[in-house]
Amino acid sequence: MKIHKAKKSLGQNFLKSEGALRKIIEEGEINSSDIILEIGPGKGVLTSRLLEKAGYVIAIEKDKNLVEFLQEKFAKEISEKKLILLENDILEYIPISKNYKIIANIPYNITGAILKKFLTEKIQPNMMVLMVQNEVAKRIVARDNKESILSISVKAYGTPKLAMKVPARYFSPAPKVDSAIISIKNISRNFFIENKVDENTFWEIIHAGFAHKRKKLTSNLKKFQPFLNQIQLKTLENKRAEDLTLFDWLLLIKK
Repeated sequence: MKIHKAKKSLGQNFLKSEGALRKIIEEGEINSSDIILEIGPGKGVLTSRLLEKAGYVIAIEKDKNLVEFLQEKFAKEISEKKLILLENDILEYIPISKNYKIIANIPYNITGAILKKFLTEKIQPNMMVLMVQNEVAKRIVARDNKESILSISVKAYGTPKLAMKVPARYFSPAPKVDSAIISIKNISRNFFIENKVDENTFWEIIHAGFAHKRKKLTSNLKKFQPFLNQIQLKTLENKRAEDLTLFDWLLLIKK
């Protein structure tokens, strides 16, 4: 097999920690009936672990050279239809299976785009277990009790948990920042359905609320005031968007 050098342009950093790999598999709660979507399988280190546990794996790889590498490495699994290897951009991939999990060491430069795409996808995954930058993981779970569009977005669709910090030295080449394994479970649109909240309107208001971070919420939401719960708005008049929990936003939007 050819030696593959990581491509910086594709955000390639290959995981080499057995402990981190075990934690990813553990968080994924994988069984033999599971369909796993793996984003950017790289050299197939995580892919091998997924194939041991899952029903089958769909691996999406953008790098043509890595696709050829993986075709050779997993020739048996591909011939047995245990592994479906596709050369594609994950942001262009449309899921066709209703029950699947995403488990992946994703390219960090498209973390936000991946989360947005699959959390709002018509056919959502049941669960996501991802390797992301440590700072991004902390922002998603709002470790400092300051929310963001990212954290609210994830919490509206699922339950996030920071499972494990992974130091930069556990990758080749080592990135400049530490990483973390994050799980997002119970993914659905139940928040919007059960609370009878229009999904598009909700996000329009959220984006307006975070538009100017230093301004107070009432200033950012001035044009939306006729559509908001005035009693709740009054109680939040000295708050900024980052101070509001998902539940606060729900009370504000539900009249």
